[in-house]
Amino acid sequence: MQGPSDSTSLRAVPALGTVPPLRRLRALWRLARTVLHGVRGLLIVLLLFPGWTPARRQARIASWSRQLLAGLGLELHAHGGFHAGAKLIVANHVSWLDIAAIHALCPSARFVSKAEVRQWPLVGRLVDGAGTLYLQRERARDAMRVLHTITQALQEGDTVAVFPEGTTGTGHEPLPFHANLLQAVIASGAPVQPVALRYSEPGHAVSPSAAFVGDMSLGQSLWRLACAQDLSVSVQVLAPQAVAHADRRALAAQLRETIAQALRDGR
Repeated sequence: MQGPSDSTSLRAVPALGTVPPLRRLRALWRLARTVLHGVRGLLIVLLLFPGWTPARRQARIASWSRQLLAGLGLELHAHGGFHAGAKLIVANHVSWLDIAAIHALCPSARFVSKAEVRQWPLVGRLVDGAGTLYLQRERARDAMRVLHTITQALQEGDTVAVFPEGTTGTGHEPLPFHANLLQAVIASGAPVQPVALRYSEPGHAVSPSAAFVGDMSLGQSLWRLACAQDLSVSVQVLAPQAVAHADRRALAAQLRETIAQALRDGR
């Protein structure tokens, strides 16, 4: 995972003893509630999802995602709406919570994620239950397999979501977008829909508490999120674009600039 582009904008993970007592109690309560919420979600995925219809599973994914954000103290702000039917969602990547933020509004989205996420305790099984597509980045040939899978999913009417940066950034400006997976939407004929994700908190138009960068662990990220005050996430859904016959590299650059401009306008 790439380190932060501006390390001075990131606060260190607060040590337990440095957090004021009331905030510490609230953070511990948030963490306990989040773990219980995750366990409940896992039981639903394992025991109930197999017998549920896709519509019922998606309704549960949306409500579970909203509750996860609320449990950690995040307020969700949605702007715009998602295109009905098949589409490729392209978003900037700030945190592991990005998936929950998008799923809260578009639970049908199947995310493309690095294969390591599948091994994360609890989280891995939950994202697996949401139909996640996994990419083994260290294997060059695996990109072709995933590309074919995405193309097929789009042609069958699914919604697929990708983070073309390939890693998380600080949230100030998107990293360069990789173009390879965008070939899937060009080949499928489905539209692409860019999404700008922005986390903020009092005093910070771009939240340092939400950034999941460098060698930060999931546990450290959870603690920093739990300690934050009045944290919010804005999901700005931009207009869908027809991209048939587009050049994938030019498309990647254009989508990055579209999202970057939305982030700049939103500050």
